[in-house]
Amino acid sequence: MSRPTTGKAGAVAQEELSPRARLIATVGAVLALALASIDVSVVSAAMPRIADDLQGLGLYAWPGVSYAVAAAVIVPVAGKLGDMFGRKLIMMAGLIGFTVASFLCGAAQDMPQLVAFRGLQGLFGGILLANVFTLLADVYTAERRAQMMGFFVGAVGLSQVIGPPLGGVITDNWSWRWVFYVNVPLAVVAVVAVMAGVPFVRSSASWRDIDFLGVVLLIAGLVPLLIGLSLAGDGGWTTTVVLLVAAGVALLVVFFFVETRVAANPIVPFGMFRNNQFAVMAVVAFFSAFAMMGTIFYVPLLYQGVLGVSATHSGNLLIPMMLALMVSSPITGKVLPAMPRYRFLGVLAFAAMSAGMLLLSQIGPGSGQVLTVVAMVLIGAGIGIVMPMATTVVQSAVDMKLIGVATSQVQFWRMIAGPVSLAMLGTIMSGQIGGGGAQAKVSPEVLAGAMHDVFLIGALTVAVGFVACFFLKEVSLRQMPKPGAAPKPAADKAATGS
Repeated sequence: MSRPTTGKAGAVAQEELSPRARLIATVGAVLALALASIDVSVVSAAMPRIADDLQGLGLYAWPGVSYAVAAAVIVPVAGKLGDMFGRKLIMMAGLIGFTVASFLCGAAQDMPQLVAFRGLQGLFGGILLANVFTLLADVYTAERRAQMMGFFVGAVGLSQVIGPPLGGVITDNWSWRWVFYVNVPLAVVAVVAVMAGVPFVRSSASWRDIDFLGVVLLIAGLVPLLIGLSLAGDGGWTTTVVLLVAAGVALLVVFFFVETRVAANPIVPFGMFRNNQFAVMAVVAFFSAFAMMGTIFYVPLLYQGVLGVSATHSGNLLIPMMLALMVSSPITGKVLPAMPRYRFLGVLAFAAMSAGMLLLSQIGPGSGQVLTVVAMVLIGAGIGIVMPMATTVVQSAVDMKLIGVATSQVQFWRMIAGPVSLAMLGTIMSGQIGGGGAQAKVSPEVLAGAMHDVFLIGALTVAVGFVACFFLKEVSLRQMPKPGAAPKPAADKAATGS
């Protein structure tokens, strides 16, 4: 196979890849995605044992927070670096770093060490998340890429389903340390697959082309902002939280000024937001993830505190949402390229999500579990439709030189939706039952009233995505735009008969 060459790093011509190389590259991408996405859910099941063993109950939430924040802040940077230096180099760095960080997490001797190592693991996990979906654009044709995107999104849903029970089994039968050690052999296989299957792309970029000031300002702004939002969702808007959020917002304003007025090669080219498809899909990605995180976090509380279901059983009852996501995603990937007016598919998806959250707002102590399951199936199906749709549309609409940046931005808006969702809905919850009110001290009737407001406001918020889809101008999903070429609307293609 010849070694592809592009101006910067660009995309690889799919016809230059043999079927064997494409298969191996896909295996490497699937393993990388599994490692980065399943790690959060697997570790959550082991956290009670970890906190007890390391005597760090006071820092119980911080291993998760440090991973999530680190992954979110590095995603935009890693997407840009993938465009500059090629996906293979950046993914190799991510996999090797993730392997080392996983071993360090397993070897942690106290909770502060684990928090630090989880943050390191999150950095490399974010590098993988930023480039895995872009790799599909490198090795698959546009129509086939849409199908693969659906299967990959389904794999994310599967990881959420199997993660908690898998983490419990590993913790009970081996040790919580093996929750991290088990990543090592999988990462080694992924490294081999990426080395063998992903083509090397020569790049004319150098480290001098990196926007270091932009990187520093972006990280310096996002870290306090995301930590502040995470703390707000857990303990309310204290003075510390307000200062963290304010500092983060101020630094991000400076970042915006530098990127738009100073940087020659900005980490985030804000001109992309003038692209209709990119702007609308960023909104779609954010509000679909808002619905997902709000449901995952508050439905167990609804089950346990309002319906009286046990903690173990309430965790299992989240499965219908993930199964609906797993089923709808591959179907969406299959039918999406054949739909000239696919914005209405997004409208339908957000209608389902909003309807599901409205149903959850009606649950009371006398309600059965059937209504809740129906609601979660609606939400999961809606998310499963728009997740592959958002990434596929963006990849078909932007210049190939920016495809890594654009794809990572979609992932970025999904990731920051989590802290925003929990901060917003947590504020509503605490306003209803009082800050710090424990579930055991609140009657099912009072909690049901609070849950009504949480899911009602959540449904209205998610409806922003419903409105945004009407403004989408469809582009063809059957062909990739060439560098410098404007994407061709699907309607124009249909009109010309091409």
